[in-house]
Amino acid sequence: MHPKDALGAHGEDLAAAHLVEAGLKVLDRNWRCPIGELDIVAREGNTLVFCEVKTRRSNAFGDPAEAVTWRKARKLRQLAGQWLSEHDEHAREVRFDVVAVLAGVGQPATVRHLRAAL
Repeated sequence: MHPKDALGAHGEDLAAAHLVEAGLKVLDRNWRCPIGELDIVAREGNTLVFCEVKTRRSNAFGDPAEAVTWRKARKLRQLAGQWLSEHDEHAREVRFDVVAVLAGVGQPATVRHLRAAL
């Protein structure tokens, strides 16, 4: 596995654990379709939560959450629509969150969950 892919996978593992600890139920991870991939789909009560996870080793190039551009947000909405059309999950609300992970070498990782970030 490429080091960048390994870092991303590690960040997604940390993000999923953080979400579960916060009371969310993870429904899907790394769901793929022809137009892209959703990192994490979760449920919090009556809300379906589509999470984009961004992991960095440091803030040298900005906060990980800053990497989620308007283009990425638009793509996430398209992916969420596709996911909903293929799954029998119903919810009163849909929310788009970002989970920013800093996982520097030799340092404890930090995880920030930004609710309704998009």
